[in-house]
Amino acid sequence: MLYEVINPDDDCIKDACGVLGIFAPGIDVARLAYYGLYALQHRGQESAGIAVSNGWEVHVEKGMGLVSDVFHDDSKLNKLKGHIATGHVRYSTMGSNILLNAQPLVFRYRNGYLAVAHNGQLVNGGKLRYYLEEEGSIFQTTTDSEIIAHLIARSSEINVEDAVKESAQKLNGAYSFVLMTKDKLIALRDPYGVRPLCLGKIDGGYVIASETCALDTIGAEYIRDVEPAEMIVIDSFGIRSDKIITTDRGAFCIFEFIYFARPDSNINNRNVHLARKDLGRCLAEEHNIQADIVTGVPDSSLSAATGVSEQLSLPYEMGFIKNRYIGRTFIEPTQEVRSLGVKLKLNPARRIVEGKRVVVVEDSIVRGTTSTKIVEMLRHAGAREVYLLVSSPPIKSPCFYGIDFSSPEELIGTQRNVSEIAQILGVDYLGYLSVAGMLKSIGLPEEMFCTACFTGHYPIKLDGQFYKTLFEKKGEARKSIIDSEI
Repeated sequence: MLYEVINPDDDCIKDACGVLGIFAPGIDVARLAYYGLYALQHRGQESAGIAVSNGWEVHVEKGMGLVSDVFHDDSKLNKLKGHIATGHVRYSTMGSNILLNAQPLVFRYRNGYLAVAHNGQLVNGGKLRYYLEEEGSIFQTTTDSEIIAHLIARSSEINVEDAVKESAQKLNGAYSFVLMTKDKLIALRDPYGVRPLCLGKIDGGYVIASETCALDTIGAEYIRDVEPAEMIVIDSFGIRSDKIITTDRGAFCIFEFIYFARPDSNINNRNVHLARKDLGRCLAEEHNIQADIVTGVPDSSLSAATGVSEQLSLPYEMGFIKNRYIGRTFIEPTQEVRSLGVKLKLNPARRIVEGKRVVVVEDSIVRGTTSTKIVEMLRHAGAREVYLLVSSPPIKSPCFYGIDFSSPEELIGTQRNVSEIAQILGVDYLGYLSVAGMLKSIGLPEEMFCTACFTGHYPIKLDGQFYKTLFEKKGEARKSIIDSEI
């Protein structure tokens, strides 16, 4: 029997998904979507899918695994003929990692076809699901992405654009939706702008994507970011935009700049690689260490590591070599193999670190298990001293907006101070970037960001009392509670 080896990436922060939409008559949109999803693969590796409309009907192909696993030959792409496409790569933060939850989700209801691709997490998803099930809705999946399809299907509005507007009023949380009917492509971003979404154009058509790197990959020209609370509709009549909700602040997830987004992407006209270099420079200013070399842990901390290197005037070296051919590898689950988890992915370059005082730069520390193994490997390779610098503040609070740590018990920074964490990790010095330094380095207005995982201040209301009260009531009393909350 074959089993999955413990993956060193399991200690990394994981985002919900990547979404893509294309409206381009006369172009092979399925193949464009395929390449676009390749560019967004870093946002989710559990499942991938593409749905295409030819103007009359919608066809979908999806499966578990990477984009290359799902579309391993041309046969699936050749089935997808049309001029509108929506695509999705998924990492599950809510809902099981099963084929039923793979997206795009495609439904057929009284007004035709609807395909749904979603990045984010609804904080009132459970509440809405209770309401819809009480009213007779039958859910096919365990994700909250399906909720908007049920709301649209139940809307009294005949026009799908009006139905989307009406449904959006009931959603609370983080969402970037790409919706497709048989003849329209619709993009919708939550009022706080938690998850990224951008608009581009290509050969007389338009592209919606989670990141600009997808636009670059397929040869599309960037137009602008989709605004918070904005709905964009693209069809044969052209493109139009509507602001559907107003809010007094933003809550863009700052981890997009720290970890999630690809370095070559631009968000709010800020290049991610350059932002991460500035995070590294500020980190070095706050922790002026005497050492011999600086190295980063591939790949997400490399930009910050170069900033640290430049600020400290220390040579940047490749202290770790990454094995890029290790995916979700399946081998016998012996204890020997389990202990090799990180070593299968990373290997320290002994001749580079041996006898040296090494500054290791990480983008973040979640549970601490991978960082501990990295320090152990450097010690074993002969590093004289190991200084760990982290280009973000300590993670102290769980996330409820689409990142995969929802429990304080998971976080090494919740109950411990920096000295205690340093002792657990086995480093000679541990330094985090301050919240003020992080915000200064990004260089965008503080009020546009969500920093809840560092500060505990949640910009989108969380209501746990609803569930406690709900389970205490039955029958009509239970229904009245649900109705009053929706």
